[in-house]
Amino acid sequence: MKTPSLRIPLAAFTLAALAPALRAQDGVTVDKTGTAPAATAVETPAQRDARLAWWREAKFGLFIHWGIYSLAAGEWRGEKNASVPPWSGKPFTEFFMLQARIPVADYEAFARDFNPVRFDADVWARTARDAGLRYLVFTAKHHDGFALYHSASNRFNIVDHTPFKRDPLRELADACARHGLKLGIYYSLGRDWHDPDVPTNWPTRGGRSNTWDFPDEDGKVFNRYFQRKVLPQVRELLTHYGPVGVLWFDTPELISKAESQELLGLVRQLQPDCIVNDRIGHQLGDFATSEQKIPDAANLRPWEACLTLGRNWGYNRHDDAWKSPEMVVRLLTDTVAKGGNLLLNVGPRPEGDFPAESLPRLAAVGRWLDLNAEALRGTQPWHHHGESATPSPSAPAANPAAGKPAMDADTVLDTTPKGLEPDLRFTRDATGAIYLIARSWRAPVVSARSLGLNAPGAPRLATVTLLGSAAPLVWRQTDAALEITFPPSRPGEIPVWVFKLVLDCGDKR
Repeated sequence: MKTPSLRIPLAAFTLAALAPALRAQDGVTVDKTGTAPAATAVETPAQRDARLAWWREAKFGLFIHWGIYSLAAGEWRGEKNASVPPWSGKPFTEFFMLQARIPVADYEAFARDFNPVRFDADVWARTARDAGLRYLVFTAKHHDGFALYHSASNRFNIVDHTPFKRDPLRELADACARHGLKLGIYYSLGRDWHDPDVPTNWPTRGGRSNTWDFPDEDGKVFNRYFQRKVLPQVRELLTHYGPVGVLWFDTPELISKAESQELLGLVRQLQPDCIVNDRIGHQLGDFATSEQKIPDAANLRPWEACLTLGRNWGYNRHDDAWKSPEMVVRLLTDTVAKGGNLLLNVGPRPEGDFPAESLPRLAAVGRWLDLNAEALRGTQPWHHHGESATPSPSAPAANPAAGKPAMDADTVLDTTPKGLEPDLRFTRDATGAIYLIARSWRAPVVSARSLGLNAPGAPRLATVTLLGSAAPLVWRQTDAALEITFPPSRPGEIPVWVFKLVLDCGDKR
């Protein structure tokens, strides 16, 4: 057996360097044994803001769903989902081990064919950087229990179990550092179909458990799995791969509050600056997660929308619903105007390269950001996040799925708005400048009622410029609206344009 690599590139992340401190740091007490302490509530708001500062500035990250389900690519033994309700007639998703009730032994045999010879971490990182993405979140372990890194604590991993024999997370961590991206790591917490001790309760008792191999749901003890697999693997992820910007947990399911606290304590002990999402459970995360939907209203608390570029999270050869660059920019600007980050998902092919459909879309979004990033990076919501193109007695059209419970990923339910109606979004920067984002706007004049001099909170403006254009603009601010005439030539290829509005500092109103 090959001895697992225990390379720790940065000594600052070794337990030996941290344990002797014996102090409370960022809400955690560290002891001599190196065991994971429970998180305490001593972190100040200023400390939390400092940890989140880079993430709030970034606004845009890349989600990577990749694994054995990519090898299946939507089918299992020639079938889609023909015999497995409630998914009958639909392609298999990332849940295909559950959907087809594949025994662990058969799944392990299938996994031995995973050999992504086209994987190139530098290409992934460079593609993300050129698309204007600032961080990358990689699925280290999904619900099937397969580790896409060299796990010393569990041999069901890509190095020990497949002919690939390489650690893609190691290579990706190094590539992210070279290309200026923050590394994020996804870890399925409350579901693991490879382990006998993982009960679930969604949508009903045992609804997301492996009950075909391990039918005794009452005999499953989550803490056995937690101690045997979760804590050792999270320790590996936080000590072997350098600085981790985000630890992105999924599906807390039946984790107890004490276990969530212990897990957060381990994170704070090993990497105090790492931020954690809310799916660690029990309201202990640093930011909220919105899956396949964008809220209707702005929220100043940290939150992130995770959305798919195609129909599915993982690669699926049947995918036929790729979002256009215009739609991606609309979703990004809507999210940022409401105070959130966008984590956009791509599922690489089993060979290790990105689907061909994703590349021109990402590149086009990157070119749009080359012109307009200042309207998003580090900005905050204005007092009014947006308005429709025409006056209406009601608010802008609401997302019909808002407020409904999030559906699970196996349903591939994408509730983001799909319309291309012209409308406006607003952000503001630290200087007080306002960015007016005219989305899908084909008319020659932009009219913003929210910036009319009689509108509540509207400032008097000194200058108006169009990002990406040196042409002078014709504009006027009346009591009713700000009206801006586009120049004869509009910059960029995506019909979403950004105007920078500098306030009149002499306005005494």
